[in-house]
Parts: sequence; C-alpha cells; structure tokens
Amino acid sequence: MAIVRAFKAIRPIEELASKIAALPYDVMNSDEARVMVKDNPYSFLHVDRAEIDLDPSIDIHDKKVYAKARENLDNKVINKEYVQDEHPCLYIYRQIMKGRSQTGLVFCASIDDYINNNIKKHEFTRADKEQDRINHVDYCDANTGPIFLTYKEDDVASEVIKAWTKRRPVYDFVSEDGISHIVWVIDNEIIVNEVIELFKDVKAFYIADGHHRSASAVKVGLKRREANPNFTGEEEFNYFLAVAFPDNDLMVMDYNRVVKDLNGLTKAELIDKLQDKFIVTKSKDNEAVKPSKKHTFGMYVEDNWYVLEARDGIYNENDPIDCLDVAILQNNVLTPILGIEDVRTSDRIDFIGGIRGIKELERRVHKDMKIAFSMYPTEVSDIMDVADIGEVMPPKSTWFEPKLRSGLFVHKLS
Repeated sequence: MAIVRAFKAIRPIEELASKIAALPYDVMNSDEARVMVKDNPYSFLHVDRAEIDLDPSIDIHDKKVYAKARENLDNKVINKEYVQDEHPCLYIYRQIMKGRSQTGLVFCASIDDYINNNIKKHEFTRADKEQDRINHVDYCDANTGPIFLTYKEDDVASEVIKAWTKRRPVYDFVSEDGISHIVWVIDNEIIVNEVIELFKDVKAFYIADGHHRSASAVKVGLKRREANPNFTGEEEFNYFLAVAFPDNDLMVMDYNRVVKDLNGLTKAELIDKLQDKFIVTKSKDNEAVKPSKKHTFGMYVEDNWYVLEARDGIYNENDPIDCLDVAILQNNVLTPILGIEDVRTSDRIDFIGGIRGIKELERRVHKDMKIAFSMYPTEVSDIMDVADIGEVMPPKSTWFEPKLRSGLFVHKLS
C-alpha cells in the first residue's frame, strides 16, 4: 500500500495559470529557456531555471542560481501571483493532447514509500543531476515540479474523480503547444478522505518520469530528518509532490536513435551483417518506416528506408529486459555492428523523441548523422514488468507525452 496525502498547495491565481505553467526544467537548456520566457515575466522557468535571470556566464550550478530561484518563488507569493489553499486538498489534473486525455490525482507521496520500494523505479540516476535538484529543493524549501507516477488499478477512484470533474475547474487553458490543461481542487474533507481510502488499494506506484526529481526530494527529506532527530513523520519534508495517472491513460511515444557513422562499414556491408539477426526489406516506395509492432525497426541510411524484423532466437521473450526493442537494437546492432558500447556516454549517438516526428530522423541524417533507427514505443506494462523485478530499463527507453507542466502546484517543505 502506498500513501496518498492531501496538502495545502501554493498555486497560481486563475488568471495567471496559463502564463505561469511551464515545461519541466530538464526538457530545455538555459539558452532555450531564455527564449521561452521572452516577454513572459510570470513563467515558472524563472524559478525552475533561475539562471535565466542572471548573467549568461554564470555556472548553472552556482549557489547564486539556487538563491535566485528562492527569491523568484518568494516574489510570486509576495506579488500575489500565487495563493495557498487554507486546508489540505487533493487535486485533479487533466491533460488533453490531440483529442486524447489523461487524468491524474495530485497529492504528496511519502519518502518512505520511495525508500521501501512502494514507489518503484526503472532508471538509474546521475549524482550530478541529483545534486542540482537537491540544491534547488533545499534552497526553495519546496517541491516545484511534480513527479509523474502511474499505477495498475485503473478504476480505483475513477467514479469519485469523474463526479468531481463535473464541477467547474479552477484552471482550464491551452498551452502554446496545443495541449489542454484542466485542474480541479478537491476541497471537501469527506471526499478527500474517501479518495485517500480508495487509493489504499493501490499496492505500488511506478515512476513514469522524474527519477532525478524524486531521488532529490527524498534526499532532502532525509537530510531534514537528520537535522530534526525528533521528527514525527508528519512534517511536510517527509513527502514530495506527485501526480499519479492510471496506466491505461498513458501514452509512451517512440524514442528513436541516430548515429554519426557506420563504424567503417559500407551500406552493403552493414546490411549483410544485419541479415544474420534481422529480415531486412527495403521500404516500398521508400516511405518512412514507423514500426507498427514490437521487434520491428525502421532504418534510414543513404536516403533509403528499410524495415528490420528481428529473427526468432535473438532475444529471450521471457526476460522483461532482453525482449525490449531498445535492448534488441542495442545488443544486436548498436554494440556488435556499430561499435557503440555505452549509449549513456558515447558521442556518436543521439536520441530523438517521437513527438518530433519521423521526418526529424531524415533531417538529422542529412544534417549531421549517418544512420537513423525508428522504434516501436515501449509500453507502460514493460516499464512495470522491469520495475517489479527490481531492474532498470535500458537508457532512453521511454518518452512520455504530454509533459506535465511545472508551476501549477508547489509543495512547501516547512
């Protein structure tokens, strides 16, 4: 059983919600963030990427950046851009992208559930990225970006949530990328307690996106426990901001690969080597290949598209990791043929989220790469299967859309 806790969110006033809400800090760099906030002093990027308000020469991990983030967050409250709910509430966050919706519950998750693996992970984290968010959370004394969770029980509180969403939302706007964002506040104590009780049937939550943010939030909580040895467990630093969506609401998009060279091979030699592990077929009329089933890949090289179908026996269907398409490509193409041993560190490979479209692969091959591979999307059930056995997904396995907006909910730690 994983804990769901109501909290008193600090959140935008209704008329500023659309201007404040921002993409997560880690989907853009500083230069891109500076462009994105042009003419928008309200954007939450002024908090999540506070270096944009300092000289561009400053190191993004300088303490001045974190201090500026705290200053900007405090000013949003002082300037009454934000208000805080008077009583602990739960929140409903719905996103609609191209007619498809996902509806999640916003609450505070327990750092103990994370530690005890009631909140399951499927990615490794990097110490430098963790430290950046540890500093950010610590300085701001707040969780500023929600962790994206999912769970298996898809109807656990659906009727209660559906009934509440018939009320007028507090926010209802369309962001610049065409995605609708709708938020309701569950401020009725009886309904709040009912939802919390219903979620006790959820055995575990799974992190869909936000491994670094969740790890950092937990470490800040542990740091504060150490500084407060008489803590009771009820203090806000024992919890972190999360949004949980039922698994059947979510869409994982393809996460494609482009490589700078053919590792010294000609195209003919490459295809000859591929024939041992794949059935290789040239695309009819050279149409771009967007795989429609597992274990099938598109390959674009020298202005031609090919279909690669994995042969039987090159993967173990009973192994949750070995049968993943990202693992099949890595184990049978990227490493043995193209010589890329570690996709985390190699500068010969890049990754392109499916949101950018299949033509982006062609563009990159014509610009600065030599070969591209289009992938069939990893499924949410694959992520859960890997997390359930305590393992991690291969790097760059998942690309979730739409992205949760930061700035709509802030959870103060004290």
